[in-house]
Amino acid sequence: MLELDSGRVRGLIFEEHRLFQGIPYAAPPVGELRWSLPWPVEPWAGVRDAIAPGSPCPQLPQSFADVGSVDEDCLFLNVTAPRTGGRKPVMVWLHGGGGTNGEGSVFDARRLSVAEDVVVVTANYRLGIFGNFGYPGLPGGAFGIADQQEVLRWVRRNIGAFGGDPDNVTLFGESYGGLSIGAHLVAPGSAGLFHRAIVQSGFPLMRAPANAYVPGSPEMPSLWLSAAELEGLAEHVIGEAGWLRPGRGSAVDQLRALPVEQLLQLSPVFTRSGFGNEVLPESPVRALTAGRFHRVPVLAGNTRDEARLFVAMFFDGTGQPVTPDGYAELLAEGFDAAAEDIAREYPIDACASPSLAWSTVLDDAAWARSLWDLAHALHERTPTYVYEFADRNAPPVVPFPEGFPPGAYHGSELPYQFDMGGLAPLSAEQWRLAATMHRYWANFARSGDPNGPGLICWPRFTSADQHVQSLHPEQIGPTDFAADHRMEFWTR
Repeated sequence: MLELDSGRVRGLIFEEHRLFQGIPYAAPPVGELRWSLPWPVEPWAGVRDAIAPGSPCPQLPQSFADVGSVDEDCLFLNVTAPRTGGRKPVMVWLHGGGGTNGEGSVFDARRLSVAEDVVVVTANYRLGIFGNFGYPGLPGGAFGIADQQEVLRWVRRNIGAFGGDPDNVTLFGESYGGLSIGAHLVAPGSAGLFHRAIVQSGFPLMRAPANAYVPGSPEMPSLWLSAAELEGLAEHVIGEAGWLRPGRGSAVDQLRALPVEQLLQLSPVFTRSGFGNEVLPESPVRALTAGRFHRVPVLAGNTRDEARLFVAMFFDGTGQPVTPDGYAELLAEGFDAAAEDIAREYPIDACASPSLAWSTVLDDAAWARSLWDLAHALHERTPTYVYEFADRNAPPVVPFPEGFPPGAYHGSELPYQFDMGGLAPLSAEQWRLAATMHRYWANFARSGDPNGPGLICWPRFTSADQHVQSLHPEQIGPTDFAADHRMEFWTR
C-alpha cells in the first residue's frame, strides 16, 4: 500500500516488480469538464485498489487498435516499478494510435523496468474530438496535451512513493505520442516537468504530401493547426452534422450535452492539436526551427520502412493497391511540378510493386525528412542522438496483406520495448537487440547519454558527423541515413 496526495492505493506485487494500474491523475472530464483543462482528482477515503487498468478514453475500434470505449472517465495512469529501493530514473510513456486510439495499459513495461532499474509510467489521455477540439468559447485545441502535462505534474508530486526520482524524468513516446513530445518541447507549461525526451517515429516537423496516410488525404504542410483553423474546421463539420438547434442554449452547452457515441462519429477529423492557446501558444514548427524549445537532451529516431504500414493498411488492405498509373497520379497529386523528377529518382520498376514504390517515396519525403529536419533543428542547441530501427524481420503488430512485406514498418520497434501480447515471439538475435535498446534508452534516461559499458558507441548527431545509429539484430552502429534516404535530393 502506498500513500499518494489523493489517497492510498493498493497494487500488485510480483517477484521482481510492483504494478499499480488505473490510478486517476485528474478529475473525470465529464459534463461541464468536457473540453476543459484537467481538474484535480477528488481525494478518496480508505484504500483504492490499483490492480486493473482504468477505462480507455473514448474511441472507435480500428483495425490497428481493437479497443473501443465510450467512457469519458478515462484519465488514468499505470506505474511499473522494481521491488528494490532507491531513487530511480522515471520514464513516462505516451502511446501512439493516430490521435484517435490507444491506451497506456497495453504497454507492459515489466522487462524495461526490471532489467534497467527504472520506474515506468504509462497513461491515457483524451483523443480525437475530446482531445483536439476547438470551438469559439472553448480554451481549446490541446486538451490531450494538457492531460499529458497533468500526468507529469502527478509524477512530480507522487512518483517518490514508487521509488522514482521526480528530478530525473524522461518523456518518451511513439508515433502520435512522439508528435506530442514535440509540443512539450515548446509548451511553457511543460518546462521543468521532464528532463530528457525520446521521440520515436514522431513527426513534429513533418510535411505530409497528399495521400500520405490514406487515399484521398489532403496535403498537410504542418501537422499542427492554429486556433483559428481549428475553430473554422469545427464550426464547419458541426454545422454539416446539423447537431445545433437555435434557442436551446449556447453551442458549447449543446455540444457538451451530446452523447459520446454521437461525437465519436467526427473524432477522426480532430487528430491535430491546435496552437495559439494557453497550453500551446506558438506553433511547434516555428518554435522548434527557431530554437525556442526547452534545453533537454533528445534521442529521436524512425523505423527504416515507416510508410509500409499505412500503404499496406489503407491502400492494399482496403482493396486499393497502387497501380502503375496510380503511382504517377499519386506523385502528381503529392508533389506537383516535382513529380517527374521524383519518378526518375524512384522508378517504379526498382521496387517489387507500385505500392512499395509509393511507400519508399513516403519513407524518404515525409518520414526521413521530418527526422532529418528535427535533428538539425535540435543538435546545435542540445545533446541530440539519432537512430534508425532497421529490423525488417520484426514481428507484425497488425496483420499485413498477403504478399506485402512489412519491413521495419511504423511501430515495429514496440514489441522489442514492451510485452504487448499475441505477437510472434522474437528470435534469440531479436531478444538481444531488445535488451540493447533497453540499455540505450535507460542510460539516456539516467544521464542524457545512451552510451555505457558493453555497448557499441553511439555518437551525438553533429554537423561534422551526421550519421545515425542503426539498430538491427545483426548490426548496431553508425549508418549513412542521408544517403540511404536521399536527403540531398529532398532538401535541395
